[in-house]
Amino acid sequence: MIFAFVIFFAAWTAVAEDKFEPIFNGKDLTGWEGISGGWEVKDGCIVGESTPEKPCKQSHYLYYSGGDIGNFHLKLKFRLQGKGGNSGIQFRSEKRPNWNTYGYQADVDESGKWVGCLYHHKRGAVVERGFDSKISADGKAEKKSFADSAELLKIYKPGEWNEYEVIADGTVITLLINGKMMCRVDDQNAADAPKTGIIALQMHQGPPMKVEFKDIELKKF
Repeated sequence: MIFAFVIFFAAWTAVAEDKFEPIFNGKDLTGWEGISGGWEVKDGCIVGESTPEKPCKQSHYLYYSGGDIGNFHLKLKFRLQGKGGNSGIQFRSEKRPNWNTYGYQADVDESGKWVGCLYHHKRGAVVERGFDSKISADGKAEKKSFADSAELLKIYKPGEWNEYEVIADGTVITLLINGKMMCRVDDQNAADAPKTGIIALQMHQGPPMKVEFKDIELKKF
């Protein structure tokens, strides 16, 4: 009887750990930390905006206060508006002064250059849209194209709501937009491949723009 209960409890725990949990309540910034006045909640969305009257002169990030997270599957919806707009989802990252970060970023921009690319503050583009790469411990990359970058960009809907997924499982990182894989990398770089860190949302400096996030859900592995 005890043995059967242990099996049942283990199975229940496995199912519980496999669930997505909301990390934004849709009402306020409880569970998130950012620069004063830099973010607000409107109509169930986290909003960052740069206007001519109140320009964003220095990029900053809204930190998820759930601590360092290594292996996970993150899903959210985002909308980026404004010519020259740029934003992203920071993960496995470090907090830096003035609400800055350092680490991986699932990137997005209005121009389409960075949409669906994996960026890193030091390394630049770790893997570009349309590529499945393996990076060895010494930093050498083997890149294999799995889809045409321009065709993948058509999956993204500029100025509309899109879904971004970030899957980080060990050394393998996969980015998807609207259910389609944008890039993947097995990043074994010994010096610069972060294993764990915070999740954060980016408000990028520059011309007038607005970025919105909603339906943010996280599943830890």
